[in-house]
Amino acid sequence: MRVILATGFAALLSLSAAGQAVSADMSPIGLWQAVDPDTKQPTGWFAITEQDGTYDGTLVKMFLQPGQDPNVVCDKCKGDRHDQPWLGLQIIRGMKPAGDSKYKDGTILDPRDGNVYDAEMTVSPDGHTLIVRGYLGFSLLGRNEYWTRLPDSDYSMLDPAIKKMLDQSSQTDPAAKPSGH
Repeated sequence: MRVILATGFAALLSLSAAGQAVSADMSPIGLWQAVDPDTKQPTGWFAITEQDGTYDGTLVKMFLQPGQDPNVVCDKCKGDRHDQPWLGLQIIRGMKPAGDSKYKDGTILDPRDGNVYDAEMTVSPDGHTLIVRGYLGFSLLGRNEYWTRLPDSDYSMLDPAIKKMLDQSSQTDPAAKPSGH
């Protein structure tokens, strides 16, 4: 009888731990990779961070094509992002939780032309994909990007200056973030 109770208790503990890992994955906090839909090559890594209930996203790694300037700046951006380097630039701002794995009322910047669009994000049910939608006025008039969650260990591949910036800005330390990765 003790063996059956112990086995049942162990099974409940493992289910509880699995449930916690799945729920942790539903947060957008973490490192995400964007891929060019045509070439299927990575275009950038983005760190989604949270501060005071608001979620932001920063470009933390760029995958440049041969001949591309690694020191490109956002010369068409306005405000505090004008002439800032793309690397380390806050692309997503002001996302707020809006229910199960959805985040709304934010904006997304296209650093190529300086345009800022309304935006929303949704974490996929398995927690491995972040659907980022930028739009003009109405969500129907927009476009989705599908970003893939990267393992926490990939933080070690970021430039030390970017890691320091992230550590100072909010809760991006993988050790402080509950995760199943």
